[in-house]
Amino acid sequence: MTGTGRWPVRKLAVLMYPFAMPAVAINLFMLGLTGQWVGLPALAPVTALVVSVPLGVPAAWLAGRWCRSLMDQAD
Repeated sequence: MTGTGRWPVRKLAVLMYPFAMPAVAINLFMLGLTGQWVGLPALAPVTALVVSVPLGVPAAWLAGRWCRSLMDQAD
């Protein structure tokens, strides 16, 4: 927390990462399954997990920004 009692977006993003990264993995895997419908190869679950590790960072940052805006509205 900062001196004013506000949680910075960075800290919120770190707290959201364990939830955002698996959500990205699930969405990538489902996108891979949907891609089979148009003839693309399936995306393996392990590949979806590996790709979601770096992609979870911007997703967690966006979730942190969203939470920060909700907290600001509540104040």
